[in-house]
Amino acid sequence: MKPTQQLQILKDIIGIPSENQNEAAVADYIEQLFTPFSNVQIDRLTYAPGRDNIMVTVSNGQPTLVLTGHMDTVKAGDLKKWTSDPFQAEVRNGKLYGRGASDMKSGLAAIIVTLLEIVQSGQPVTGTIKLIGTVGEETGEYGAAQVTKAGWLDGADAVIIAEPNSGFHEITYTAKGVIDYRVTSKGKSAHSARPHLGINAIDKLLLFYQRMQTAMQQFDQVDPVLGEVVHNVTLIKGGEQVNTIPEDASLMGNIRTIPIYPNQMFYDVIEGLIEDLNQDPTTDLKLEYSFPEEAVPGRSDSPLMKLAQTVYEDLFGFIPEPVGAVSANEAAEFVHAQGDFDIIDFGPGSETSHAIDEYVPVSDYQKAIAFYHAFIRAFFTK
Repeated sequence: MKPTQQLQILKDIIGIPSENQNEAAVADYIEQLFTPFSNVQIDRLTYAPGRDNIMVTVSNGQPTLVLTGHMDTVKAGDLKKWTSDPFQAEVRNGKLYGRGASDMKSGLAAIIVTLLEIVQSGQPVTGTIKLIGTVGEETGEYGAAQVTKAGWLDGADAVIIAEPNSGFHEITYTAKGVIDYRVTSKGKSAHSARPHLGINAIDKLLLFYQRMQTAMQQFDQVDPVLGEVVHNVTLIKGGEQVNTIPEDASLMGNIRTIPIYPNQMFYDVIEGLIEDLNQDPTTDLKLEYSFPEEAVPGRSDSPLMKLAQTVYEDLFGFIPEPVGAVSANEAAEFVHAQGDFDIIDFGPGSETSHAIDEYVPVSDYQKAIAFYHAFIRAFFTK
């Protein structure tokens, strides 16, 4: 495939708006690329209308390598602030601009191009390659959770997530987990001049807030790569007007966890606080979680990491550094699949993910395709 054709596939995918939805249209595009080939199996898994995960499998025995990426992007925001249309990919000064160019349609396109070229060559590898495109990564990794539960990654020997890394020079092998929680407080409204006739929902919520801040201090160990546990209350709502005792209030908190502390430990703390505070008959607190993810431990010296570093050094004369991610990613779901495999995140991109005028250096996109080809050859001949 010519470089212009490789680039066109990325442009085409960027041209399909999939801002937190509409991934089925991207899956349609991927499917039509592989449909002409009889030795390819294509599976779809619907999450919701217009939201399909897709898996393209080229099967020729063992071992099994999974290449994966998400098909959604964040919203483009104010289109007037973009230098060019975010859904009409444009190359300027060696950079391709568009929503998702970095996060992560360039990585997705690179693994698509790689597998497509392998299929077109008529010389399949001795083993199985699965290309998986997921939905909903930007809003909770629920596509990754769904395909994992469906068994799409069971029996894998290695997984590469084509998420962007800084300058395509770092390989992510471990990541913090995340717990988003919401606490709602139900009180009783009254005139602020007669507060004894009401129950202040904000007061009850603040009791939880204060005790939660204290309780989190026990999680004081520091991961050498990922750092410390981070807890923030990021959203508070409550009350109707200044002279009325508030009947309703809520807060949302965000915890970034590290591997040494399983998420259940935080659940026990939060739920224990809620139960204890609710012993007061005037207190009515309720708790819910939103797409919690476990931290991903990983190994900086895993066989997968070493092979990726060796392949990259042979190609480009540079050894990419093993790093951790302070934000959660789809590996948090994939680790629940059946099998013993390592996972790395390694793909093209830039520091402009989620930003206006998001871009990927064209050279990094081309490097990624070359790397995935060389890695696949090495993986199936090692």
